[in-house]
Amino acid sequence: MCCLREVDDPRKPSNGTLHDFVEILVIAMAAVLSDCDTVEDIAYWAYKKEDWLRQFLPLKNGVPSEKTFLRIFRALDPKQFEVAFRRWVAEVVGTLNGGIAVDGKTVRGSGSGGETAIHMVSAFATELGVVLGQEKVAAKSNEITAIPELLQALHIKDLLITIDAMGCQRNIARQITDQGGDYLLAVKGNQPALLEAIQTDFLDQYQSDAVDRHRQVHKSRGRIVGQIASVLPAEGTVDLADWPKCKTIGLVDSLRKVGDQESNFERRYYISSRELTAEQLAVAVRSHWAIENRLHWVLDVSFGEDASTVRKDNAPQNLSLLKKIVLNLIRLDTTEQKKTSLRLKRKAAAWDDDFRVKIMGLIRL
Repeated sequence: MCCLREVDDPRKPSNGTLHDFVEILVIAMAAVLSDCDTVEDIAYWAYKKEDWLRQFLPLKNGVPSEKTFLRIFRALDPKQFEVAFRRWVAEVVGTLNGGIAVDGKTVRGSGSGGETAIHMVSAFATELGVVLGQEKVAAKSNEITAIPELLQALHIKDLLITIDAMGCQRNIARQITDQGGDYLLAVKGNQPALLEAIQTDFLDQYQSDAVDRHRQVHKSRGRIVGQIASVLPAEGTVDLADWPKCKTIGLVDSLRKVGDQESNFERRYYISSRELTAEQLAVAVRSHWAIENRLHWVLDVSFGEDASTVRKDNAPQNLSLLKKIVLNLIRLDTTEQKKTSLRLKRKAAAWDDDFRVKIMGLIRL
């Protein structure tokens, strides 16, 4: 909570302020943790839980109204909010292991009513399941411009950064290695010469003993996924002047069947600055998709992000970050011994005042 004090109050003191700025943010965080997805929910929850909130916050003039919450989130500087978030994550997470998946998501509900939907690029620690940072894609731009800004703000030394084909850019690969990290980039048609070189190498060496292969089958909830991962040395195939320190080229063939539906075949190619075995490639590729299953899907289904009707100014971006803060709080919680879904943990926080206190680390006045 101390990191929130680094964020400037966007209101002008000359206009008079009834409610403490940090108190507003803490209330909003507690409400979202307690299964509130909209600004209307947050304000009503605060009204109903005012007595409980007074155990931790002075609330000199009571709890804020819905209009006050909305006005704050519209005016709040998202860059400052993001910096405070990153500092908090760095403090609570410590040294990371494994990989960081980088991927984008459009907040669809923010695009109604004549407003353009915002697109956020997030960095996700795949082993811990927590968000490390986010960067809004500028209007009339794309992820290629946002990814370098996001990476620059992160400590990625010795970590494997996985990005889909949109991020397969020479400058991004160079930035990752310059920052001491390794990259694993999906290669598609936006890099035609590189893609053709990799495809040709795997065709030419299909029967070669130089190809390391790993086969695996995953079964889960009526879905069967068979996968063959193959790797070859990048030397002689990839131009190191364009793709610095590239050591491995990869191929992943997947066959997926859901229920009685016919199988879907997918073939994907990769480059990496790390010397990966076929098994390590398979693990890294599966870990990357955790950002879809454990972040984007969760934001939509559990936090109702796409259904949000908040569209004006900085509010969509700030509320998206607020939900990621709460997601991290839940994922990092060690007070609950019983294995419980994220959905049920939010329900528990709504029902159980003591549980909410433990997750947020609140201290009574």
